[in-house]
Amino acid sequence: MHRVRQRRPRVLSNHTATGVWSVLGAFALSAAMSGPAGAQEPASAASAANTATPSLPTSAATSAAGPALSANATAEPPKTPASQVGKLSLDRQVRWLSRAALSGMLAKMSDTALVSLFQSLDPLALPRYLKEGPNGYPSYEFTMLRRERIEGRWPDQPDHMLVRVTRDPMRVYAKWLPDGDHAGQEILYDETTRPDEMLGHLGGILNVMTLWTALDGSLARSQSRHSIRDLGTEFITQQFLAEGKKFAEAGVTRANNIEVKTIDGARVVAFTYETPSGQPQFYAKKEVLGLDLRRPYFRTAESFDNDGNVFESIVFQNIAPKVFDEDTFNPKNPDYHF
Repeated sequence: MHRVRQRRPRVLSNHTATGVWSVLGAFALSAAMSGPAGAQEPASAASAANTATPSLPTSAATSAAGPALSANATAEPPKTPASQVGKLSLDRQVRWLSRAALSGMLAKMSDTALVSLFQSLDPLALPRYLKEGPNGYPSYEFTMLRRERIEGRWPDQPDHMLVRVTRDPMRVYAKWLPDGDHAGQEILYDETTRPDEMLGHLGGILNVMTLWTALDGSLARSQSRHSIRDLGTEFITQQFLAEGKKFAEAGVTRANNIEVKTIDGARVVAFTYETPSGQPQFYAKKEVLGLDLRRPYFRTAESFDNDGNVFESIVFQNIAPKVFDEDTFNPKNPDYHF
């Protein structure tokens, strides 16, 4: 008797993947993206989709974050009452914010008290607090909800992703969870082996296909305008700081609105910034950024184009520092489907 041969997934090179994608492009895109097939992308949204976003730099605030930003890190609450913080110098306001967040004081404050506090601060207090960081962890795992308007399509449901990241060296594993869009997809990146490529497992109708593709190639950009290297809390904060210089030049020094929101279970202080000129000078015409109440990073982000349409929405859910073993970023990990 002949033994039945098991069919194994094909692993394609980046060059081969390009050819496959040209053949299956329309088929894969229709399966991978939701929204009306005939939807036209507004000009302003198209500008956003074509705007190159910088790759996340390895900031000192992130790479040196180990002891300072651990799950158990705490601090004594500041003695100055929140109602008096606005009278302090800028340096003291920043130190107060750091201690109030780390001690859990901010998280315990009422919505009204939080809004009053941030309205009273020096306009530079929030950027300074974020800049001093750390804006993430050297090694951590998180779940996130993410939507992007690509080719005029806004997904009916968000991607629900599990992501594992290390920063030095940069390694990323991401999996699309069953209750979200693009369920079953996986991607893996390791700058120590292939710094310009990532390994992708498409899931769904292309479940048997695993392929290498360029970080900035058409396949990588088919679902996001961002690089896999941008995954994490650091990118949104770093982008805000970079945009802040342009805000100041345009005369925008304070948030247009400050409120407290609970978004998909995350309670944040939401800052709305609206630019006078919008795209393409700025990443977005309007940004709504939700500050975490315990750590110096943004937990949520919504970006709007010049027509007032949301083109990007991100919510970081569970965030936890973790130390990973080598199997975490090994495509042969039996828990993965590469």
